[in-house]
Amino acid sequence: MKDWKKALVRVTGTMRDAVQALNDGSVRMALAVDAEGRLRGVITDGDIRRGLLVGKTLESPLLDVLVTDFRAARPGDGDAAILAVMRELDIHQMPVLDAEGRVIGLKVLGELSAPLPRDNWVVLMAGGLGTRLRPLTEDCPKPLLPVGGRPLLETIMQQFIQHGFHNFFISVNYRADMVEEHFGDGTRLGVSIEYLREREPLGTAGALGLLPRKPDAPVFVMNGDLLTRVDFPGMLDFHLTQGAHATMAVRGFDIQVPYGVVDVRENSIVGLEEKPVQKFFVNAGIYVLGSEAVAEIAPDAYLDMPSLFSRLMEQGSPTAAFPIHEYWMDIGRRQDFEQANCDFALHFQRQER
Repeated sequence: MKDWKKALVRVTGTMRDAVQALNDGSVRMALAVDAEGRLRGVITDGDIRRGLLVGKTLESPLLDVLVTDFRAARPGDGDAAILAVMRELDIHQMPVLDAEGRVIGLKVLGELSAPLPRDNWVVLMAGGLGTRLRPLTEDCPKPLLPVGGRPLLETIMQQFIQHGFHNFFISVNYRADMVEEHFGDGTRLGVSIEYLREREPLGTAGALGLLPRKPDAPVFVMNGDLLTRVDFPGMLDFHLTQGAHATMAVRGFDIQVPYGVVDVRENSIVGLEEKPVQKFFVNAGIYVLGSEAVAEIAPDAYLDMPSLFSRLMEQGSPTAAFPIHEYWMDIGRRQDFEQANCDFALHFQRQER
């Protein structure tokens, strides 16, 4: 990896510093080093997510999630030998250290071998009216609006394609002819594309009732108006290891009360808190559904994803939350669309070079 130094972070830093290194390095591992450049531990996407799930924040010390038991390569190790070890251990990155333990490189699985084909279906929801983006969507469906010089939906598909996904379904309704004309059967992109044609809006889950056959592996479902760098293979692996019937990507969302909050009980003040911050997880519009969850979706019936998850929880079916820290934007308003175009060069063009 040429830009491996972008994956470095000081061991005395915070989880936020690690997230920045993960994003800047465009890999799934950050390398925590001391003042002399010696590797003291590694941090993966998974370590960050597990920390967030147990209540850590991005301002928490990096040491709270640091992994000190790691595998490293030496300068004389050949790529073939390193690749064999990475596949054996099922790891995607391996630091290269000199005799003193200083980081001198980073080997990345994706650079040593082509991505493995992933047969999991990807269902992209592209049938919305895009009302809040009018007049831009009066003659063009929102998923075809250009972001970074190409349609938003194509950028989403390229994110999946880069990780080996090649079986796509696109749910269409508004201006469906334009979407189908642009993408066709997927030959141009080297993938397979089928269309789920909604005669009327079916909701964020209902369109899956139009699938032509039952899936035999977990299915990705994603809103077609999101620009993101979410780790899709990592989310799929998480879903499988959790044994979940359905997994939802979630984002941290903070709301600060602009006033001092007073805790009053029986006319007495028992506590004061100045401008407290309330922390929540919110739905990020990206899901992995097992065949059990897809079986709950009736054909030609309206159903949104929150209702599907509520039904699964009421039945006692296992569901999971996958916290994301990567770049994410819901392009629902004109200012979001303009911001997405500004962000594209920073977050996507470097990755595609």
